[in-house]
Amino acid sequence: MQENPDLLDCVEIEPRKPARGSVVWLHGLGADGNDFVPIVPHLGIGDDLALRFVFPHAPRIPVSLNMGMVMPAWYDITGPDLRHRQDVPGIRRSEAQVRALVERELERGVPSRRILLAGFSQGGALAVHVALRFPQPLAGTIALSTYLVMGEQLEAEIASANRGLPVFQAHGNSDPMVPIERGEALRDALAEAGCEVEWHEYGMAHEVCLEEIEAIGAWMRTQLQD
Repeated sequence: MQENPDLLDCVEIEPRKPARGSVVWLHGLGADGNDFVPIVPHLGIGDDLALRFVFPHAPRIPVSLNMGMVMPAWYDITGPDLRHRQDVPGIRRSEAQVRALVERELERGVPSRRILLAGFSQGGALAVHVALRFPQPLAGTIALSTYLVMGEQLEAEIASANRGLPVFQAHGNSDPMVPIERGEALRDALAEAGCEVEWHEYGMAHEVCLEEIEAIGAWMRTQLQD
């Protein structure tokens, strides 16, 4: 349980040394905070970075795409075309919840420039959304097999502190859930907004692979090195 009952419940992995950096990692639709815990040992992150990993559990809500079934979701999805009829109130609600987790890391003494937001699929869309709007400069964001939400509002809402945000983005070229075209559209929108995007494409479906995980770890070490 969290000390603050208003915060999302999370799985947390503490470093051996006092935390000097934090990664808030958002799972995909229907999963939970445990989903990406197993990849941490494969990232090759040394004790010197002293990274705390925070894996929050999304709220359980009805999801229209899945016949209204209640499941962990950051916002509702109305149909397979991820560009239309977006659940703006749901995105805003989750934005506030994830932002509160980032602010807690600041309160714990982690500088904003040593905080990464990461996510897969729906969680990746939200991670990018929150990072670009956060008022203090972040270390970067990791966007895996994901897409752009609320793109029409991006230019008006992007925080000047994160206009040059470093982004690691990866997508499978056989993804049936989030077509790679959606990932490419996100990549192009991020570049247009001034972000430094490192794009990776893999021969996979809607998943992650070991080569991708190793590349994520290398990118994280670059962003968080002193």
